[in-house]
Amino acid sequence: MPVSFADIESAAERISGIANVTPVMTSSTFNERFGCDAHFKCESFQKAGAFKFRGAYNALSRLTDEERARGVLTFSSGNHGQALALAGKLLGSHVTVVMPTDAPALKRAATEGYGAEIIAYDRDETTREALGRKIADEKGLTIIPPYDHPHIVAGQGTTAAEFIEQAGPFEVMLAPCGGGGLLSGVSIATKTLNPNCRVIGVEPETADDAVQSFEQGRIISVHNPDTVADGARTPSLSPLTYECITRHVDQMVRVPDSAILEAMRFCWDRMKLVVEPTGALAMSAIWDGKIDVQDKRVGVIISGGNVDIAAASRLLP
Repeated sequence: MPVSFADIESAAERISGIANVTPVMTSSTFNERFGCDAHFKCESFQKAGAFKFRGAYNALSRLTDEERARGVLTFSSGNHGQALALAGKLLGSHVTVVMPTDAPALKRAATEGYGAEIIAYDRDETTREALGRKIADEKGLTIIPPYDHPHIVAGQGTTAAEFIEQAGPFEVMLAPCGGGGLLSGVSIATKTLNPNCRVIGVEPETADDAVQSFEQGRIISVHNPDTVADGARTPSLSPLTYECITRHVDQMVRVPDSAILEAMRFCWDRMKLVVEPTGALAMSAIWDGKIDVQDKRVGVIISGGNVDIAAASRLLP
Protein backbone atom coordinates (compact mmCIF):
# COMPACT_ATOMS: atom_id res chain seq x y z
CA MET A 1 0.00 0.00 0.00
CA PRO A 2 1.47 3.38 -0.95
CA VAL A 3 1.63 6.14 1.66
CA SER A 4 0.51 9.66 0.79
CA PHE A 5 0.74 12.98 2.56
CA ALA A 6 -3.01 12.70 3.17
CA ASP A 7 -2.23 9.59 5.25
CA ILE A 8 0.25 11.62 7.29
CA GLU A 9 -2.34 14.37 7.82
CA SER A 10 -4.83 11.72 8.96
CA ALA A 11 -2.24 10.28 11.34
CA ALA A 12 -1.59 13.75 12.77
CA GLU A 13 -5.28 14.08 13.57
CA ARG A 14 -5.34 10.59 15.08
CA ILE A 15 -2.43 11.23 17.49
CA SER A 16 -3.30 14.87 18.27
CA GLY A 17 -3.63 15.36 22.02
CA ILE A 18 -2.08 11.92 22.64
CA ALA A 19 1.47 12.17 21.30
CA ASN A 20 3.70 14.98 22.53
CA VAL A 21 4.45 17.97 20.34
CA THR A 22 8.20 17.69 20.74
CA PRO A 23 10.49 20.73 20.98
CA VAL A 24 12.86 22.12 18.37
CA MET A 25 16.28 23.04 19.76
CA THR A 26 19.28 24.93 18.38
CA SER A 27 22.95 25.19 19.33
CA SER A 28 25.04 28.27 18.55
CA THR A 29 28.17 26.20 19.25
CA PHE A 30 27.14 23.62 16.65
CA ASN A 31 26.25 26.30 14.10
CA GLU A 32 29.55 28.11 14.56
CA ARG A 33 31.52 24.89 14.25
CA PHE A 34 29.83 23.75 11.03
CA GLY A 35 28.84 27.09 9.49
CA CYS A 36 25.13 26.28 9.24
CA ASP A 37 21.76 27.13 10.74
CA ALA A 38 20.75 23.78 12.26
CA HIS A 39 17.50 22.98 14.03
CA PHE A 40 17.02 19.76 15.98
CA LYS A 41 13.63 18.02 16.30
CA CYS A 42 13.91 16.33 19.69
CA GLU A 43 11.87 13.15 19.58
CA SER A 44 13.73 12.12 22.72
CA PHE A 45 10.92 14.06 24.44
CA GLN A 46 8.22 11.95 22.77
CA LYS A 47 6.11 9.54 24.83
CA ALA A 48 8.03 6.30 25.39
CA GLY A 49 11.19 8.27 24.59
CA ALA A 50 11.24 8.08 20.79
CA PHE A 51 9.41 8.95 17.55
CA LYS A 52 8.11 5.37 17.44
CA PHE A 53 5.07 6.25 19.55
CA ARG A 54 3.61 8.26 16.66
CA GLY A 55 3.40 5.29 14.31
CA ALA A 56 2.55 2.73 17.00
CA TYR A 57 -0.45 4.67 18.28
CA ASN A 58 -1.64 5.50 14.78
CA ALA A 59 -1.52 1.85 13.71
CA LEU A 60 -3.01 0.33 16.85
CA SER A 61 -5.82 2.89 17.07
CA ARG A 62 -6.98 1.94 13.56
CA LEU A 63 -7.61 -1.72 14.39
CA THR A 64 -11.14 -2.88 15.07
CA ASP A 65 -12.31 -3.35 18.65
CA GLU A 66 -12.20 -7.11 18.09
CA GLU A 67 -8.60 -7.01 16.80
CA ARG A 68 -7.46 -4.92 19.75
CA ALA A 69 -9.27 -7.25 22.16
CA ARG A 70 -7.45 -10.29 20.73
CA GLY A 71 -4.11 -8.55 21.19
CA VAL A 72 -1.22 -7.55 18.97
CA LEU A 73 2.36 -8.67 18.42
CA THR A 74 5.47 -6.96 17.24
CA PHE A 75 9.22 -7.60 17.03
CA SER A 76 11.60 -4.96 18.28
CA SER A 77 14.97 -4.38 19.90
CA GLY A 78 13.44 -1.72 22.07
CA ASN A 79 11.87 1.56 20.98
CA HIS A 80 9.01 0.23 18.84
CA GLY A 81 8.27 -2.39 21.49
CA GLN A 82 8.10 0.30 24.16
CA ALA A 83 5.94 2.52 21.98
CA LEU A 84 3.47 -0.22 21.09
CA ALA A 85 3.33 -1.37 24.70
CA LEU A 86 2.37 2.14 25.80
CA ALA A 87 -0.15 2.49 22.97
CA GLY A 88 -1.64 -0.86 24.03
CA LYS A 89 -1.90 0.33 27.61
CA LEU A 90 -3.72 3.47 26.49
CA LEU A 91 -6.03 1.62 24.09
CA GLY A 92 -6.68 -1.48 26.20
CA SER A 93 -4.88 -4.02 24.01
CA HIS A 94 -2.45 -6.69 25.21
CA VAL A 95 0.92 -6.42 23.47
CA THR A 96 3.43 -9.22 22.88
CA VAL A 97 6.96 -8.21 21.88
CA VAL A 98 9.50 -10.57 20.33
CA MET A 99 12.80 -9.09 21.50
CA PRO A 100 16.42 -10.22 21.01
CA THR A 101 18.29 -11.48 24.06
CA ASP A 102 20.90 -8.74 23.55
CA ALA A 103 18.37 -5.88 23.55
CA PRO A 104 19.30 -3.03 25.90
CA ALA A 105 18.14 -3.88 29.43
CA LEU A 106 16.74 -0.37 29.88
CA LYS A 107 14.45 -0.77 26.87
CA ARG A 108 13.33 -4.24 27.91
CA ALA A 109 12.47 -2.99 31.40
CA ALA A 110 10.47 -0.06 30.02
CA THR A 111 8.58 -2.34 27.61
CA GLU A 112 7.65 -4.65 30.48
CA GLY A 113 6.80 -1.64 32.60
CA TYR A 114 4.13 -0.60 30.11
CA GLY A 115 2.57 -4.05 30.49
CA ALA A 116 3.83 -5.92 27.43
CA GLU A 117 4.71 -9.61 27.40
CA ILE A 118 8.24 -10.17 26.11
CA ILE A 119 9.36 -13.29 24.26
CA ALA A 120 13.16 -13.39 23.94
CA TYR A 121 14.99 -14.95 21.01
CA ASP A 122 18.59 -15.52 19.92
CA ARG A 123 19.52 -13.62 16.74
CA ASP A 124 21.82 -16.49 15.70
CA GLU A 125 19.09 -19.15 15.94
CA THR A 126 16.07 -17.57 14.27
CA THR A 127 14.71 -14.35 12.82
CA ARG A 128 12.29 -12.21 14.74
CA GLU A 129 9.91 -12.11 11.78
CA ALA A 130 9.69 -15.91 11.53
CA LEU A 131 9.19 -16.36 15.28
CA GLY A 132 6.71 -13.49 15.41
CA ARG A 133 4.58 -14.92 12.59
CA LYS A 134 4.55 -18.35 14.26
CA ILE A 135 3.40 -16.96 17.61
CA ALA A 136 0.84 -14.63 16.02
CA ASP A 137 -0.68 -17.50 14.03
CA GLU A 138 -0.87 -19.72 17.11
CA LYS A 139 -2.49 -17.06 19.30
CA GLY A 140 -4.56 -15.17 16.72
CA LEU A 141 -2.69 -11.92 17.24
CA THR A 142 -2.47 -9.03 14.80
CA ILE A 143 1.10 -8.16 13.82
CA ILE A 144 2.08 -4.49 13.90
CA PRO A 145 5.65 -4.47 12.54
CA PRO A 146 8.20 -1.77 13.39
CA TYR A 147 8.32 -0.17 9.93
CA ASP A 148 6.77 -2.33 7.19
CA HIS A 149 3.26 -0.91 7.56
CA PRO A 150 1.61 2.11 5.91
CA HIS A 151 0.07 3.34 9.19
CA ILE A 152 3.48 3.16 10.86
CA VAL A 153 5.12 5.14 8.05
CA ALA A 154 2.31 7.71 8.08
CA GLY A 155 2.60 8.13 11.84
CA GLN A 156 6.35 8.65 11.65
CA GLY A 157 5.83 11.20 8.89
CA THR A 158 4.06 13.47 11.37
CA THR A 159 7.52 14.14 12.85
CA ALA A 160 8.61 16.13 9.79
CA ALA A 161 5.22 17.76 9.21
CA GLU A 162 5.26 19.04 12.79
CA PHE A 163 8.93 20.06 12.50
CA ILE A 164 8.39 22.19 9.39
CA GLU A 165 5.29 23.78 10.91
CA GLN A 166 7.33 24.74 13.98
CA ALA A 167 10.58 25.87 12.36
CA GLY A 168 9.76 26.73 8.76
CA PRO A 169 11.33 25.41 5.53
CA PHE A 170 14.78 23.82 5.30
CA GLU A 171 17.37 23.36 2.60
CA VAL A 172 18.49 20.00 4.02
CA MET A 173 16.57 17.48 6.13
CA LEU A 174 18.52 14.70 7.89
CA ALA A 175 16.92 11.58 9.36
CA PRO A 176 18.36 8.32 10.71
CA CYS A 177 17.56 5.05 8.97
CA GLY A 178 17.10 1.57 10.39
CA GLY A 179 14.21 -0.21 8.75
CA GLY A 180 13.26 3.02 7.02
CA GLY A 181 9.89 3.82 8.56
CA LEU A 182 10.93 7.21 9.91
CA LEU A 183 12.95 8.17 6.83
CA SER A 184 10.07 7.13 4.57
CA GLY A 185 7.51 9.23 6.43
CA VAL A 186 9.88 12.16 6.82
CA SER A 187 10.73 12.15 3.11
CA ILE A 188 7.07 12.12 2.04
CA ALA A 189 6.13 14.96 4.39
CA THR A 190 9.22 17.03 3.58
CA LYS A 191 8.89 16.72 -0.20
CA THR A 192 5.22 17.71 0.04
CA LEU A 193 5.65 20.71 2.34
CA ASN A 194 9.18 21.73 1.35
CA PRO A 195 9.79 20.30 -2.15
CA ASN A 196 13.16 21.99 -2.74
CA CYS A 197 14.65 20.54 0.44
CA ARG A 198 17.24 17.76 0.07
CA VAL A 199 16.28 14.75 2.19
CA ILE A 200 19.24 12.69 3.37
CA GLY A 201 19.14 9.37 5.23
CA VAL A 202 21.93 8.33 7.59
CA GLU A 203 23.02 4.79 8.52
CA PRO A 204 25.91 3.29 10.50
CA GLU A 205 28.78 2.01 8.35
CA THR A 206 28.39 -1.51 9.74
CA ALA A 207 24.61 -1.57 9.19
CA ASP A 208 24.44 0.04 5.76
CA ASP A 209 21.85 -2.15 4.05
CA ALA A 210 19.70 0.87 3.09
CA VAL A 211 22.69 2.73 1.64
CA GLN A 212 23.63 -0.34 -0.39
CA SER A 213 20.02 -0.76 -1.52
CA PHE A 214 19.83 2.89 -2.55
CA GLU A 215 23.08 2.60 -4.51
CA GLN A 216 22.37 -0.75 -6.18
CA GLY A 217 18.69 -0.33 -6.97
CA ARG A 218 17.51 -3.42 -5.10
CA ILE A 219 16.91 -4.47 -1.50
CA ILE A 220 20.16 -5.57 0.14
CA SER A 221 20.29 -7.36 3.50
CA VAL A 222 23.05 -7.23 6.14
CA HIS A 223 23.00 -10.19 8.55
CA ASN A 224 23.05 -9.27 12.26
CA PRO A 225 24.65 -5.84 11.81
CA ASP A 226 26.80 -4.76 14.74
CA THR A 227 26.68 -1.07 15.68
CA VAL A 228 26.34 1.08 18.78
CA ALA A 229 23.13 2.43 17.21
CA ASP A 230 20.92 -0.49 18.26
CA GLY A 231 17.86 1.12 16.66
CA ALA A 232 19.55 0.73 13.27
CA ARG A 233 20.38 -2.98 13.55
CA THR A 234 17.60 -3.99 11.18
CA PRO A 235 18.82 -6.36 8.44
CA SER A 236 17.06 -4.67 5.52
CA LEU A 237 14.47 -2.26 4.27
CA SER A 238 11.01 -3.61 3.48
CA PRO A 239 9.45 -3.33 0.01
CA LEU A 240 7.31 -0.47 1.33
CA THR A 241 10.14 1.55 2.85
CA TYR A 242 12.45 0.80 -0.09
CA GLU A 243 9.86 2.23 -2.48
CA CYS A 244 9.36 5.36 -0.37
CA ILE A 245 13.08 5.97 0.07
CA THR A 246 14.05 5.46 -3.56
CA ARG A 247 11.21 7.74 -4.63
CA HIS A 248 11.58 10.61 -2.16
CA VAL A 249 15.09 10.56 -0.64
CA ASP A 250 17.91 12.43 -2.39
CA GLN A 251 20.95 10.86 -0.74
CA MET A 252 22.01 8.14 1.71
CA VAL A 253 25.24 8.31 3.71
CA ARG A 254 27.21 6.03 6.05
CA VAL A 255 28.84 7.13 9.31
CA PRO A 256 31.25 5.29 11.63
CA ASP A 257 30.27 4.42 15.18
CA SER A 258 32.96 6.80 16.42
CA ALA A 259 31.13 9.77 14.86
CA ILE A 260 27.82 8.62 16.31
CA LEU A 261 29.33 8.53 19.79
CA GLU A 262 30.98 11.93 19.36
CA ALA A 263 27.68 13.47 18.25
CA MET A 264 25.87 11.81 21.16
CA ARG A 265 28.43 13.21 23.58
CA PHE A 266 27.96 16.69 22.13
CA CYS A 267 24.22 16.39 22.74
CA TRP A 268 24.87 15.41 26.34
CA ASP A 269 27.63 17.89 27.10
CA ARG A 270 26.69 21.02 25.16
CA MET A 271 22.99 20.78 24.34
CA LYS A 272 22.00 19.08 27.61
CA LEU A 273 19.94 16.55 25.69
CA VAL A 274 19.77 12.92 26.81
CA VAL A 275 19.92 10.98 23.54
CA GLU A 276 20.78 7.40 22.63
CA PRO A 277 23.34 6.55 19.94
CA THR A 278 20.64 6.07 17.28
CA GLY A 279 19.17 9.40 18.35
CA ALA A 280 22.44 11.12 17.36
CA LEU A 281 22.76 9.23 14.08
CA ALA A 282 21.44 11.99 11.79
CA MET A 283 23.57 14.64 13.52
CA SER A 284 26.66 12.48 13.11
CA ALA A 285 26.55 12.86 9.32
CA ILE A 286 27.33 16.55 9.78
CA TRP A 287 29.81 15.81 12.54
CA ASP A 288 31.72 13.39 10.29
CA GLY A 289 31.74 15.77 7.32
CA LYS A 290 29.68 13.47 5.12
CA ILE A 291 27.50 16.28 3.76
CA ASP A 292 28.00 19.96 2.96
CA VAL A 293 25.84 22.14 5.19
CA GLN A 294 27.87 25.36 4.92
CA ASP A 295 25.51 28.37 4.93
CA LYS A 296 22.46 26.09 4.78
CA ARG A 297 19.32 25.87 6.91
CA VAL A 298 19.27 22.29 8.17
CA GLY A 299 16.68 20.16 9.92
CA VAL A 300 17.97 17.23 11.99
CA ILE A 301 15.78 14.52 13.51
CA ILE A 302 16.95 13.48 16.99
CA SER A 303 15.08 10.19 17.00
CA GLY A 304 15.17 9.00 20.62
CA GLY A 305 16.56 9.22 24.13
CA ASN A 306 16.25 5.73 25.56
CA VAL A 307 19.84 5.31 26.64
CA ASP A 308 21.52 3.45 29.48
CA ILE A 309 23.82 6.28 30.56
CA ALA A 310 26.29 4.03 32.38
CA ALA A 311 26.57 1.55 29.49
CA ALA A 312 26.83 4.28 26.84
CA SER A 313 29.44 6.17 28.86
CA ARG A 314 31.73 3.15 28.74
CA LEU A 315 31.71 3.40 24.94
CA LEU A 316 32.94 6.98 24.89
CA PRO A 317 36.64 7.70 24.27
